[in-house]
Amino acid sequence: MKAHDCTAAVAARPWLARVGDRLRRHAPLIRRLQWLVVAVYLLLIVLPVLTPLPDETAHLWNHVTLIAQFAFWGIWWPFVLLSMVLFGRLWCGVLCPEGALSEWAARHGKARPIPRWLRWPGWPFTAFVLTTVYGQMVSVYQYPQAVLLVLGGSTVAAVWVGYYYTRGKRAWCRYLCPVNGVFALLAKLAPLHFRVSEQAWQASLDHKRVLPIKAVDCAPLLPIRQMQGASGCHMCGRCSGHRDAVTLGARSPADEVVRLGAHDADGWQSALILFGLLGVAIGAFHWSASPWFVTLRTALAEWLIERDLLWPLDADAPWWLLTNYPLRNDVFSWLDGGLLLAYIAATAIALGGLCSLLLAAAVACHGWQRQRFHHLVQALIPLAGCGVFLGLTTVTLSLLRSEHIVWPWVGDARLLLLLVANGWSLWLAARIGAGWQRSRLRQALALLPFCAALLWIDSAWGWLFWWW
Repeated sequence: MKAHDCTAAVAARPWLARVGDRLRRHAPLIRRLQWLVVAVYLLLIVLPVLTPLPDETAHLWNHVTLIAQFAFWGIWWPFVLLSMVLFGRLWCGVLCPEGALSEWAARHGKARPIPRWLRWPGWPFTAFVLTTVYGQMVSVYQYPQAVLLVLGGSTVAAVWVGYYYTRGKRAWCRYLCPVNGVFALLAKLAPLHFRVSEQAWQASLDHKRVLPIKAVDCAPLLPIRQMQGASGCHMCGRCSGHRDAVTLGARSPADEVVRLGAHDADGWQSALILFGLLGVAIGAFHWSASPWFVTLRTALAEWLIERDLLWPLDADAPWWLLTNYPLRNDVFSWLDGGLLLAYIAATAIALGGLCSLLLAAAVACHGWQRQRFHHLVQALIPLAGCGVFLGLTTVTLSLLRSEHIVWPWVGDARLLLLLVANGWSLWLAARIGAGWQRSRLRQALALLPFCAALLWIDSAWGWLFWWW
């Protein structure tokens, strides 16, 4: 084929496909960009530890600790979550510092096979819960030592796993990253994905004149030929155009949840949605603002004092176990730590447990099947993701409020986002139910307990944002 014919063929590809091809062609530039992000990331977690904590005269623009807090918790994490819904896991494939470091370590490491324990499917849920809870115990949003311990510890673990397992792949990202499960769920909603044409793939194999084609270096270890959704894909573009069968394209934001969730949804994903994002995460955002927590703590402290049981009121835990910064008047006693764990656990059980019962009732209207339950749980992803985004932006707004920057429309914006997320979840539930049952009456009846679950979740955000 002549050169100008090749150029014409490339130009004829849909513009989104050409964007994917550019990601592949500019892979060296992306690698350099990743190392720039790594450098910024390391500066943000290390420099604040070497700097005294900010005093009353410090501002967001003149103190490295406040700059790092705002960068990580005010901008970085909330908008990384938002990017998953808009672009899929583009962050993972193009910008994530841990992914870049883990892959680099794997290129120079032991190249051992991935052990069975690392492939345990419960890691996304377990890692998310443990990291979230531990972050609250050490006040990761407030103190640079805690940031270095939690985020830096995760980065060290990512490099360690990369060094020992696989050759040049991202075993950490695929199995152990604490937010891998959350990112995979949110990416199911993305309107972009790399689609694979089985017909084109087979045609490339059958064509006798085609030279051997080099396999794709897929860092997250995906079987590209069988790839149907976006939840595991890191959107790095390395496979774009492979065998003329892989192209970046648009899709319905309901496609992966409604179509693939019928057989891909499982118990661990349901646990992460119901008891992780809608349970532990909400409890983590709730406890520090809850008057119920304060009332319970006061009552228990008085009860302990009356019985001369004073050791739970001691505040002698090390800072890496419980928050302990006496110079800032911010110290957790053993009672505080125990209550924090109990409050988050109770919130997770109350929210996740009741939602589970209501969704089970919705499924029973169609005819109970366990797989149907896991499928319907996926309809809660929009509301779960929106809640975590709103919870993280409370840190953003708190830091801005300390600089006397107040936006009066924030309450209305929160309400609007929750309404959109509720509508999206309800739409997904209706689409899922329509695939199970032709009777419009049964479909409508099944949506009633699902709507009750939405209201139950909304009430948690109502207490945090408006009623307390």
